[in-house]
Amino acid sequence: MFHKEGHKIIFITFVLVVASFLLVDSLIIISWLRTLVMIVLLVFLILILQFFRNPKRHTNLNDKQVVSPVDGKVVVIEEVFEKEYFKEKRLQVSVFMSPINVHVTRYPIGGQVIFSKYHPGKYLVAWHPKASEENERTTVVVKNETYGKVLYRQIAGALAKRIVNYAKQNDKVKQGSDSGFIKFGSRVDLFLPLDSNIKVQLNQKVRGGESVIAEVNE
Repeated sequence: MFHKEGHKIIFITFVLVVASFLLVDSLIIISWLRTLVMIVLLVFLILILQFFRNPKRHTNLNDKQVVSPVDGKVVVIEEVFEKEYFKEKRLQVSVFMSPINVHVTRYPIGGQVIFSKYHPGKYLVAWHPKASEENERTTVVVKNETYGKVLYRQIAGALAKRIVNYAKQNDKVKQGSDSGFIKFGSRVDLFLPLDSNIKVQLNQKVRGGESVIAEVNE
């Protein structure tokens, strides 16, 4: 199953690869070179297909928990001052996505979208300290009565040239459902209440829509 954001790119890539196969077969006489070029073209097609894959995820709906919005590795767990929306200290958990990860973004909690904003910007590497403030990014805040407000921020990286965000203010959303897509590598930051019980560790690999990032500290 492939994400709808990749349908056009997959079709164009498939057409170009098939056309290239025909050209290579007719123009390159040396058999080993012809085979090598065809293998490279095939690998390129496979990489594009893998990047836009959209596997089904089984989210255990729970208003007391925050699930990871993306696949990747936890690279930041720290207390920070969130400047854009809360303007107060929050717990930040950041997940870095490599180009081979699934790049679908999912809602970390269910509830109502109360804030959604796009920011144009630079394309610094995703782990750069200033990436969350200077790179192209989107900021979304979702609220439910049990957990409160959770902010997640899609951040473009050096390879990511387009962020897709489906969240619109006042939307009613389901935890784990599709909220957007980041094309070609990046990271997502979560900003949680200070009393959240963090359930992940640094360098832990997480799965979007399934891995529990935090829960209400009861």
